[in-house]
Formats: sequence, C-alpha cells, structure tokens
Amino acid sequence: MNMIAASARIHPLSVIEDGAVIGENVVIGPFCHVGPKVVLGDDVELLSHVVVTGRTTVGRGTRIFPSAVIGGDPQSIHHGGEETTLTIGERNTIREGVTMNTGTTDGGGKTVVGDGNLFLAYSHIAHDCIVGNNVILSNNVMLAGHVTLEDRAILGGGSAVHQFTRVGRQAFVGGLSAVSYDVIPYGMLNGNPGILGGLNVVGMSRAGMDKPTIHRVRRAYKQIFEGEGSIRSNAAAIRGEYLDCAPVMHILDFIASDSDRALSSPNRNKG
Repeated sequence: MNMIAASARIHPLSVIEDGAVIGENVVIGPFCHVGPKVVLGDDVELLSHVVVTGRTTVGRGTRIFPSAVIGGDPQSIHHGGEETTLTIGERNTIREGVTMNTGTTDGGGKTVVGDGNLFLAYSHIAHDCIVGNNVILSNNVMLAGHVTLEDRAILGGGSAVHQFTRVGRQAFVGGLSAVSYDVIPYGMLNGNPGILGGLNVVGMSRAGMDKPTIHRVRRAYKQIFEGEGSIRSNAAAIRGEYLDCAPVMHILDFIASDSDRALSSPNRNKG
C-alpha cells in the first residue's frame, strides 16, 4: 500500500508502485515511474518522464527534470542484485538525463548526495559516491564509482573523475578535464591528464574568504608544491605554521588522509 500525503499532486499518467512513500506537497508530472522502495520528501517535484527506483530517498524541495533515472542498479560487474541505497538530500536540482546509481556491497552499500547541489544535464553519479553540499556538476560530468566530492566543488562540462578519487572542498575542475588523482581543497585542475594549475582564488573570494587569508593559502601552496621535498613531507613540515588558518589546515588534512589515489600536482613526476 502506498503512503501518499493528501496534499500530493500526482498526474494520472504516472505510475506510483505500492510501497512508495510520498510526502506533503509533492508534485509528480506525467509519465513518471516511482518504485516501491522510494521515499519522496516534502515539496519534491518530478517534472515529467522521471524514473525514481531502487531503495532511494529524495530529500525535501528537490526538483528532478525529464528523463532523469535516479536509483538505478550500480553499473558494476560485481553487483549481484543486493539491496543497496541512494540517499539524496534537500533542495537539489537534478536536470535532464541525470543518472544516479545505488551503492555496492563491496563499497559500503550506499551512494550519498548532500544538500543544495546542482547537477546539470546528463551528468552521472556512480555507485558508492559521496557528494557534499553546494556542489555543481556541469553538463556531461561523469563520476566513476567511489568518488568523493567535498562541499562547493565545481566540475566543468564533460570532465571525468576516476574511481576512488577525491575532489576537495571548493576545488574547481575545468571542462573536459580527466581527474585521475586527488585534487586538494581550493585547487584548480585542468587538462587531460589533469594538472593542478594553482588555487581557485576567484571561488575563494566569492565564498567570502578575505585577502589576508587567501595570501596565506597561496603561500602554503607554494611551500607544499614548490618545496624541495615530496608533497606530503612538505605539507607535514609546515603544519605548525598554519594551525590558526582553517583553509590551509583543510589542505594539509586532505593531503595527510589515507587515499587510494595519488595527489594531483603541478608536476606529474612529484608525489
């Protein structure tokens, strides 16, 4: 039996399978298909021709545009039909043709998307990805499995992110870039293969970071990537100098964290 709030507006040409939970003020346009294990939060809108399937939860105020397929099985040869999940937060905009897959048992069984994100047409979020808040994926961006995007990351059109790669908070990835290695917070990466080209200073300024702080982050960046040692040894050496500077500490903590991938840098030969 469906649990459909009285205030929900569902077009008669859509299919809501038994078991679905539909919140208050949900709007479902024509030719949509909502699966039996789907939960649509209050104020969600499916414009038309939207498929939401799998064990998927869509948070309050999220809008999903035509031809999106949300909660499909993971595209993994190791997936044996196990029940895994996709959880999408609040106030997301999911444009035409976007695809998001549930997790795999090998990867923890869940794909998680935060709040306030913008996913432009035909972008793809694969199994076991973790996407933060206020992220932007431009048209045709592809995330492979197990990718982590931190808050406010922006990925330009047609860029692709290798599996298990991390993109740090407020990083910027240029269009058509190949992201094969981790991108530090506030970093700017372009090219194929992707090369770290400095800091996303424009984004830092737009986010309200003051000039003295930006100057300190730029100084730390040079110490890390232009010092004589390796990236990780340089980062460890300057930690005590920046304990009072949160953005630099974000970068240093990111570098120090365990990862399956190497770090993107301005120099391909430096690790």
